This record gives sequence, C-alpha cells and structure tokens, in this order.
Amino acid sequence: MKNTIKTVKLLIISGLLSIIPLLTTAQVMGPSDPGAAPQGQPIGGGAPVDGGLFILLGLSALYGGKKILKREKPADK
Repeated sequence: MKNTIKTVKLLIISGLLSIIPLLTTAQVMGPSDPGAAPQGQPIGGGAPVDGGLFILLGLSALYGGKKILKREKPADK
C-alpha cells in the first residue's frame, strides 16, 4: 500500500514537471515584410556551435577512455 502511494506521487510529480516546458513558451517574433532587410540576428544568436561541440566530444572521449583503462587495471596496494 505504501509503495503504491509513493509510485502514484512520483507519477503525478513527473507528469507535472513534464508539462512545465509546454506552459513556458518564449515570445515568437511576428512575421516580417518579405521585401524588407532581415532584422537583427537569427533566433539563437550568431554564436558558432561546432568548435565547442568537438572540444566537448573529444574531452568526453578522453575521460571515458581513462575510466575504462582505470577499471581494467588491477589495483596495486
């Protein structure tokens, strides 16, 4: 009985937390005149993503490799 109450509470809380992103939407830019010049930067800004992404992927691969090698080594004490 106690376990089912915890499960129901967990389902309700996770359901409410999954609805929050749907309720908090950002402001949408209105349609612009097709003949006019573009206004400002595109949505998300003009920051490049590719350089930082490859750095993070490389560092995560190194970290994962280190963890695998450390797991396979016998412990010397």
